[in-house]
Amino acid sequence: MFFGSKIKKTVHVEGMTCQHCVQHVKKSLEGINGVSSVKVDLNSKTAVIKSSNDIDDDLIKTAVKDAGYEVTKIE
Repeated sequence: MFFGSKIKKTVHVEGMTCQHCVQHVKKSLEGINGVSSVKVDLNSKTAVIKSSNDIDDDLIKTAVKDAGYEVTKIE
């Protein structure tokens, strides 16, 4: 399923407090063109994005902000 997923970014998200938050962030990030998978972890407050091409950090920040949360760091 991850064939072609060459790029991985870890996004630190502030403001998530429950599984509803996790699903909201996940759905928003999955809407970015080129994203092949998203795994959001409430405990570490991170989202791991896998994609076949490099996703612009500003697109990631906008998607998370539109979901109502804040990106504190992208690795």
